Amino acid sequence: MNPKYAKLFEPVSIGKLAIKNRTSMAPMGLVCYSDVNGGFNREAQDYYIERAKGGVGLIITGICAADYSEMPEQALPCPTYNPLMFCKSTSPMIEKIHAYDAKIFLQITGGLGRSAIPGLIKKAIAPSENSNRFDPAKQHRAMTKEEIQTLIQNFIKGAAVAKQAGFDGVEIHAVHEGYLLDQFAIAFFNKRTDEYGGDLRGRLKIATDIVQGVKKVCGADFPVSLRYSVKSFMKGLRQGALPGETFTEVGKDYDEGVEAARILVEAGYDSLNVDAGTYDSWYWNHPPMFFKKGMYREFGRRVKEAVNVPVILAGRLDDPDLAIDALNGCCDLVSYGRPLLADPYLVQKIETDRLDEIRPCLSCHDGCMGRIAKGLPLSCAVNPACGRETVYGLSPVDVKKKVLIIGGGIAGLEAARVSAVRGHSVTLVESGDRLGGNLIPGSVPDFKTDDRRLIAWYENQLRKLGVEVKLNTRADRAYVEKFGADVVVTATGSKPIVPDFGGENHICTATDVLSGKEKAGDKIVVIGGGLVGCETALWLAQQGKKVSVVEIMPDILGGPHNMPFMNYDMLKDLLPFNKVDVYCGTKLTKVDDTSVTVENKEGAKEIPADTVLVAVGYRSENKLQEELRGVGIPVYNIGDSREVKNIIHAVWNAYEVARSL
Repeated sequence: MNPKYAKLFEPVSIGKLAIKNRTSMAPMGLVCYSDVNGGFNREAQDYYIERAKGGVGLIITGICAADYSEMPEQALPCPTYNPLMFCKSTSPMIEKIHAYDAKIFLQITGGLGRSAIPGLIKKAIAPSENSNRFDPAKQHRAMTKEEIQTLIQNFIKGAAVAKQAGFDGVEIHAVHEGYLLDQFAIAFFNKRTDEYGGDLRGRLKIATDIVQGVKKVCGADFPVSLRYSVKSFMKGLRQGALPGETFTEVGKDYDEGVEAARILVEAGYDSLNVDAGTYDSWYWNHPPMFFKKGMYREFGRRVKEAVNVPVILAGRLDDPDLAIDALNGCCDLVSYGRPLLADPYLVQKIETDRLDEIRPCLSCHDGCMGRIAKGLPLSCAVNPACGRETVYGLSPVDVKKKVLIIGGGIAGLEAARVSAVRGHSVTLVESGDRLGGNLIPGSVPDFKTDDRRLIAWYENQLRKLGVEVKLNTRADRAYVEKFGADVVVTATGSKPIVPDFGGENHICTATDVLSGKEKAGDKIVVIGGGLVGCETALWLAQQGKKVSVVEIMPDILGGPHNMPFMNYDMLKDLLPFNKVDVYCGTKLTKVDDTSVTVENKEGAKEIPADTVLVAVGYRSENKLQEELRGVGIPVYNIGDSREVKNIIHAVWNAYEVARSL
């Protein structure tokens, strides 16, 4: 162990529960991980066991429903639905987790209230009458007192079932993220005049009644944690505030958040699992790559100074140096969420000083929250086996093959890695002088450091696995026939589409500028408001350049349903915050030496420009695949060369093909 990380591996206690180290697995959604009885299905069990095996000290499960009154049955596990069968499914899992000296809490939720996705609403309720977060036309009625009491009792019953099953504690979800209990806590949403509204203690009464009831039934020594957002970062309804933005908080502000923490601990909570944000500022709870790492440390510090119970803290702390910094005054346990999806052995690798072997989380949300939003079980863009560890793992091959991978982008790298892990003899050829493909320019902006780490991780993995890598090598049919492979995988990627706009202005692609092949001027018009265009525009604006984005569609980034919403919402807010002018529903009509002319429903407009940067998409480079038809051996085409998409598509595509070779 590197001595500077020793504190991360000191024992710690929550109440009287001893935990072997100061690492925790953050709670992440268990959508579609329920069995028919409301228990944990096999995939959920294996998912948690794998993280215990990977060295984490405390696992806090994803949300399990206190009851199914608000949401469809089996959408989440539910301890009160069929307690006997819930225990039957979770008890063996807990035994295995304990075998690795890890502890596990069951997180229980009261539901989403106004934050529910409209299509999943079974009963539209909230503390007071409120409009739905995502569909303002959908109204949520105020809960009755009887419904509140029933919910509290179901929390208590759920905790009792959890204790019976062998869980080491429970976490109440949540005075956090703008879910139902947080809506009770925030005056902006809670207009009740009974004992569950009014002043701060009244608005917290549902949360304090729950912990007092759990302690009465399960005993004073049974640990109860609370998922807790100390500040809302709301500047209005459905309006989040960016880091560094000056605004008036309409939700829970620091003073109230810290006072609430004191009240909640006074009521009996044994630890606070701290973050910030609500569904109205959703990117705070699910931080995209645009956030600096360790952004929750100040929140943890303020809470830790106010209470005398352990503080658990997440917030992109996968860098162990930041984790140690957080442990020095900001928290008592470091919580890893998405990093443990990407690499379940993260903690063990830190402890054994194998940092270069940690597969990085990209903060892309495509494999986790992006899948949950579609009603699919969470997984990970860079770890396709996440959430299906047993059924989709990698097994050694019976017959060793000579595998030729053509193309060193992400799809080719993953195919080479998986093939080598399974025991094949693998050669990867790349026509350029570096590995990484389109991720090389894509990883240039400061906020894409984890993309650069992913390329480095693949390079390291291929070295350790003995994959032969040949750079500056162009493969054609003759090369393939001479090579004598048993199987070929083409992963030749894609190239930027470059329309002919005419004119003498400096026209280049985003790829050219990002890679340094072209130098952008000071007045830039980006043609294309997709992800590449918007990220490049943001990067250039952060350098002090004047940037405009022109997008022919009604919205940038394909709209809010085209990508994980928190990434969309933050990037959409960051552009104007960084003084980028965005023109949607606008087409380019003319390119001159010093400007471009665009047109929309408001008429024509001339925009000064010394650089026209094109980001209108990519075209598959699949000529080699066509050239290899009839070559006499199996040839598979993966990644962008098969279909231009994103990293999750490239990695999952490659993993599926390579695990079957």
